[in-house]
Amino acid sequence: MLVLLILHLVAALVAPLLVRWWGPRAFYPLALPPAAAFGWAVAHTPAVRAGGAVVETYPWVAQLQLDIALRVTTLSWLMTLLVGGVGALVLVYCARYFHPDSIGMARFAAVLVAFAGAMLGLVIADDLLLLYVFWELTTIFSYLLIGHSAERRSSRWAAAQALTVTTLGGLAMLVGFLMLGRHAGGYRWSAIAGAPLPGGGYLAAAVLLILVGALAKSAIVPFSSWLPVAMAAPTPVSAYLHAAAMVKAGIYLIGLLAPALAATGPWRPVTVTAGLVTLVAGGWAALRQTDLKLLLAYGTVSQLGLLAVVIGAGTPKAALAGTAMLLAHALFKAALFLVVGILDHAAGTRDLRELCGVGRAAPLLTGVAAVAAASMAGLPPLIGFVAKEAVFAAFADRPLVLAALVGGTALTVAYSIRFLWGAFGTRPDIPATDMAPAPAAMLLPPACL
Repeated sequence: MLVLLILHLVAALVAPLLVRWWGPRAFYPLALPPAAAFGWAVAHTPAVRAGGAVVETYPWVAQLQLDIALRVTTLSWLMTLLVGGVGALVLVYCARYFHPDSIGMARFAAVLVAFAGAMLGLVIADDLLLLYVFWELTTIFSYLLIGHSAERRSSRWAAAQALTVTTLGGLAMLVGFLMLGRHAGGYRWSAIAGAPLPGGGYLAAAVLLILVGALAKSAIVPFSSWLPVAMAAPTPVSAYLHAAAMVKAGIYLIGLLAPALAATGPWRPVTVTAGLVTLVAGGWAALRQTDLKLLLAYGTVSQLGLLAVVIGAGTPKAALAGTAMLLAHALFKAALFLVVGILDHAAGTRDLRELCGVGRAAPLLTGVAAVAAASMAGLPPLIGFVAKEAVFAAFADRPLVLAALVGGTALTVAYSIRFLWGAFGTRPDIPATDMAPAPAAMLLPPACL
């Protein structure tokens, strides 16, 4: 695992040189480190399926009781697959997304690979302080990626807002980690989870602080405003950070801690209430968007609310359903963001009021988008259907929560239809959109997802 992190670091350092030599084609070799992480996770599937853990520990800062303690179990194994697999496909996509004369491409390539490495470190860290180090690294790299077009005021503002919200949340989370570690005598989560935890206000305060960081990172109400604004970033950033990776960090942390902390007083009220409000508010906002990328962004906010409710429940049945939903969302939402990037390149617009006849002009692209949107809507036999059915089954004994989940899912179906019809439908009052042919190298990543 440490070798994988070093591989990402080396690739990030040499990325500017590779881009200078090969231009956008440099993204192909830069996709190898995330692909290696994906391959490593696949190779260790038997150990994880057997209920075991893959562990590596290296001494680091003894005075702080901080080791490079890495541990992969079921949830971190799934996240490693997503971080590596989606990261590799997005980097391949970038090879055709960027023009040879694109400004800042070398810096973008280096930061994107560095982000992939930081995200990998976050999901495999067993030490809470080490997790926080990688957590803040993802914040810094996301700031640089969102603000890639530094000449645009909107990009600078979006990057600053994302940095401010997630950093303040991360600082609150750090205090919660310190409180837990001080009581337990160490910061190894695998040890803390099996030890008796303090009761009363001490643990409640620590849990609330940790949840502030997790909810801020995953754009859950009241911290959801930064994610739609972050759509100022290039589309590959949206597909990776805002569908499969960074915004999943908070959900991952909730899933990691829930088995031990879900019974703590504030845990379920906070995750369920904030999650349900986010689910409904994000879905309603998505229906009002005319920019396809913003529609997907608000849809992402809504789905993150759903994940917070399900994974935060802390029961085995809900955990399994939430894990399936985590996988499904990363696949269909990353694919749809990449489809929007192709549309933007080929048609020159993302405004669904201006697009017309794209379905006839680009049938392959339409087919990929239709499958991904159908999974987002929860149509059988796709994984989105399987995941949502499992979610409903997990909350069958909680009718009020179930009713809210069903209502939020109905909004998901509505904005999925709006996305497909707006992007690919034919309307008599709008002239047909001129479409340039989409390169196969751009269509392949969303098709794989």
